[in-house]
Order: sequence, then C-alpha cells, then structure tokens
Amino acid sequence: MRRILALLPALGLILAVAAPAPAQQSFPKPKEYRIERGMPKQAEACIQCHRQETPGLFADWAMSRHASANITCLDCHQAQETDKDVSKSHAQYYDRKELPFGSKEFYIPVTAVVSPKDCSRCHPDESSQYAKSKHANTIEIMWKIDPWLNKGMNSDDERKAGCYVCHGTIVAFNDKGELDPATWPNVGVGRLNPDGSLGSCTSCHTRHRFSVMEARKPEACGQCHLGPDHPQIEIFMESKHGDIYTAFGDTYNWNTAGGAWTPGTDYRAPTCAACHMSGSGKVKGSHDVTERLSWETQAPLTVRPSDFAAFPAKTDWKAERDKMKAVCLQCHAKSWTDGHYTAFDKVVETYNEVYYKPAKAKMDELVQKGLVDSSKYFDEELEVEFYELWHHEGRRARMGAMMMAPDYSWWHGFYECKKRFNKFMELADHLIQTNTKAYRYPNYPAATGSTEKPPRIFTK
Repeated sequence: MRRILALLPALGLILAVAAPAPAQQSFPKPKEYRIERGMPKQAEACIQCHRQETPGLFADWAMSRHASANITCLDCHQAQETDKDVSKSHAQYYDRKELPFGSKEFYIPVTAVVSPKDCSRCHPDESSQYAKSKHANTIEIMWKIDPWLNKGMNSDDERKAGCYVCHGTIVAFNDKGELDPATWPNVGVGRLNPDGSLGSCTSCHTRHRFSVMEARKPEACGQCHLGPDHPQIEIFMESKHGDIYTAFGDTYNWNTAGGAWTPGTDYRAPTCAACHMSGSGKVKGSHDVTERLSWETQAPLTVRPSDFAAFPAKTDWKAERDKMKAVCLQCHAKSWTDGHYTAFDKVVETYNEVYYKPAKAKMDELVQKGLVDSSKYFDEELEVEFYELWHHEGRRARMGAMMMAPDYSWWHGFYECKKRFNKFMELADHLIQTNTKAYRYPNYPAATGSTEKPPRIFTK
C-alpha cells in the first residue's frame, strides 16, 4: 500500500505531462518564393520582374530543381553584348521605374535562345551525347530523305506549322536584329542555334520547370512521335508496356535522380525513356537516342544504323543490341528477349524483300523509261503510292513489331502494305504495258517551298 501511495505523485506528474494541450486554431500560410540566398542584383531583378509580368513562367521556375539549386534566369539566358542573338528590345525593361529594380544600372545582355551549348555549362555529358544523336541532327536527316522539302512540294507556312515544330529549323533574325517570326518560336529537337549548336533541350524538358518527370513519361515523346508515319506513342499505349503504364503509372517514382531510375523499384514497366535513354542495370544512361538501335526502321529500306546514308551512326549494332537486351533482361527472361529479337529480324526481312525491294525496282524502271517524272514528287499518283508504302505502312509494320503492338504491325502495317503494294504494282504494270506516261496533276497546290538546303547543318 505504501508503495502505491509513493507512486501517486509520480503518476500524477506523468498524467500532467501527457495531458493534451489546448487545440490551436489553424491559419492558412501564404505561399511565396523568398529570395534568401546570395545572387546578383541583376538576377534578383529578373525574378522580381517576371514574377509580375509572366507569373506562369515564374511559378514554373520557382517549382524547379533549378530554383532549388539557386540557378537563376541569368545562369541560362545571360549573353555577351557581341552575340548576334542578344535581345535588343529587352533593354527597355531596365528603364521602367514601375518595375522592381527598374534602372539601367542593372542592365545585362540576355538572349531568349537558350541552346544545348548553354546547358552544357552544367550538363556537359548530356549535351555531348545529345549532339551525336538523330534528334540533334534531324534537320540534316529530314532534308536528305524527305521529298516534301527537297522537291519543294509544300509551302513555307506549311513547313513552319508542321515539319519545323518537331524537327526545328535555323533560328534567324530580321533586319532589326529581332528574332524572325518565320523561324521563331522554335523548340525543334534539331534546330540550329545562333551559337552553332544543334537542338533544344526544352523539346523534352519544357520551360521553365525542366522536369525529369515530364521527360520520362511517354507523352513527352508523343508530342512528335505520333501519327500515320511514326505512331510510336500509339504503338506504346497498345503494348503491354503501355497497358501497365496506364494501370500503374501513378505509382511510379518519376522524380528519382538521373542515373538512379530503377526498374522494379521506381517503375514496373518501361516508358520510351526507360528503354532508349535511361540507365538500367549495368547499362549507362545516354541522351543519344541513336544508341541501343540495331535496325534503322525509319529508312525506306531497313538497314543497320551505321549504314543509314542520311546519317550514319558511329555505333556497332551488335553492341547496341546487347545494351537494349540488357535493358529488357531487367524484367524478361533471356529466352523471351532472344525470341523477340528473332521475330523482329524476320519482320524486317519480310518488309525489305517482299514489299520494299520489288516496289523500288518497279519505280526505278518507270523513271528509267520516262513514264514517271522524278523532277518533282507527289504530282503523280504512283509517287504517292510508293512513298506511303515505306513512309506510312512500312514504318508501322516494323515499328509495331519492334514495340510489341500487333494491331499496328498487322492491320495498320502489313495489311495496308499489301493493299498499297498491289495497287502500286497494278498501276505501274499498266503504264509499262501500254507505254503510257503517268498522269500528272496540273495544279499541285502550295508547291512553293524553297529547295535550297539549309547551310551549316550537314556533317562532313
């Protein structure tokens, strides 16, 4: 009994300490970006001005890793006064007193065109890898294989609204030294920048968040890789990989640091980036999307990447196939992976030998006999039929097989190849048998584009 009484004071103390505190009222905490770390006054001026003038831009940057690392507007946009892309109109903002720090004493030259060369100051490996890729050199590839451009069969406006949005073009300036609206806005993956570098990192890591999460998701690639001629996003979404992404994508850890994104830990099934760019197992990550390819399936005749005449890859297809297989083996057995590649190789052989080579031989015969005029393109029906055989159906058959989308490989691919092939051969044989020239459309619309190849973009 004495022991119990002796414990009561202690118990009372415990009860007093453990008693719940009075409830406190909650007040909403205002969200704001506070500049607390050291930065140049000019950088602070940029932030304060854009905070008022372009709040969406500011909000994106404030939520970015750049902002967390104290990377400011000037770190990316600062230029030398002698640079041709210095924004001349931007100087006016340093003399507007109603804006924060509105004084010319804060003036510093800036440019709107941020290039991979600028990004290379902090991301040297990514920039050098990107420079070797098909993405960066896509203007060259486009001008070498696309008759729409090198035969002048579409207009400048059609090119700017369509082709150049994804591929890019040369960033130019008008007589006033301002960015030419004929070439700007421009975030094409292969644009030629005023500093001589190729490409735009914001094609995939959009301004001004520059999110690694965004670039890892298939929708980032689907901005350009879609449609009748290269429907990779549709193919991916049909595949088992896409099905798993649709079901479980909200559970993926998208924000893992670069080089650490791991299958089985951060994601269940790969996205485009996981297979073609991200590190996986012992395979290192790379911004060169030309790597890990063992066939060039965008080409009219499927060839090894090093034999792709428009842009020969400096890679060994066997070594690159081993890299891609190593990625596959993170989730699949060796027998599954080897079987998939065996089947894909047979698809390539079928397309090359059964469809493309006979059709190409027939087209060459028509041109040789003067029955089809090759000085222009698409103004004769047979040219359209042949083009779509490889550029549309042929690509879909091969890409669908590679990325495991049976509907695209068959119904949108080989099924359509058969229809196109039969029609093409029937029309061609009729012209040869009757020695008749192909009908030419007399008033082909909007065939006004320049056929002059852009300078300074072609490899030596």
